[in-house]
Amino acid sequence: MPALYGGIVGDLIGVPVEFKERGSFHIEGITGYGTYQQPPGTWSDDTSLTLCLIENLLEEGDPSSLLGKFSQYRTKGYWTPYGEMFDIGRTTIESINRYEKGLPPSECGGNTEFDNGNGALMRIAPIVFVLYKNFNFLEKVEAIKKYTEVTHSHPRSIVGSIIYIEFLIRIYYNNTPETALQQTKKLFYDNFEDNHEYIRELQFYSRLFKPDFFNLPEKEIRSDGYVVHTLEAAIWCLGNTLSFKDAVLKAVNLGDDTDTVGSITGTMAGILYKVEGHLSRHMDAIPVEWVESIARKKEIDELLSRFFDFCAEKAVKEEYGK
Repeated sequence: MPALYGGIVGDLIGVPVEFKERGSFHIEGITGYGTYQQPPGTWSDDTSLTLCLIENLLEEGDPSSLLGKFSQYRTKGYWTPYGEMFDIGRTTIESINRYEKGLPPSECGGNTEFDNGNGALMRIAPIVFVLYKNFNFLEKVEAIKKYTEVTHSHPRSIVGSIIYIEFLIRIYYNNTPETALQQTKKLFYDNFEDNHEYIRELQFYSRLFKPDFFNLPEKEIRSDGYVVHTLEAAIWCLGNTLSFKDAVLKAVNLGDDTDTVGSITGTMAGILYKVEGHLSRHMDAIPVEWVESIARKKEIDELLSRFFDFCAEKAVKEEYGK
């Protein structure tokens, strides 16, 4: 699954320079140490929580069991590269705290305007592969909302997740980024009334849907942890490059929240530059040395292989029945 491997390598390339100012460094490939003093190949909470979600989907778990895995990540280093957590977002911590106090998952996520970080966006990509054959937009929205609101329940974060997942689905079906954005915007207006909260929140993402979005100069692209800025930065990088490698490097070199912008860009680029044919050929777009550098690669390979089989079987059942 090039999208998922792409997200992991985008994450690990960004980890050493997270929070560094744009222009103060230049990344050309795999490095290490830096911000967190971690060796090359180390991925962050972006990947850890994504792997937790994949595992939860395989187990056919629910939001409560997913939050349980997030709690294990924080307290016991579950699905971390070396058995110890070194990175986690504020809103996610607060959501885990509410879960541990016994609140239902639907009430755990941060719901204020200050809770619109990218902590849900960075981990939600796997649900693309259980939704891509579902052509009922409102059903997909409910699934996306369920997996977003466990940590980020403000409607702006939910809208960001919807845009991201629909964008991924549409480039999976070989649409250009420009077309994918316009199709996604149309889905919102075709399915929600003008006064719906998702339409109101869509205005915060309005730059994405303007004809000149990909012509914006780099100085106008912000790459911090705000969900709107992260989504803009990743899609802008994808639309201003012609290869997986260039897209990820452009994203990381924007600075600031480098691991998350790198991870989301890598996920998008993994889908956009997928190679048609057998799965073993699908990794051609991602530099081999980047993939081989992934910490705990054998275990990740095994998990993603199981997830591929799970999604393939689900797709066959949906198409042909039992």
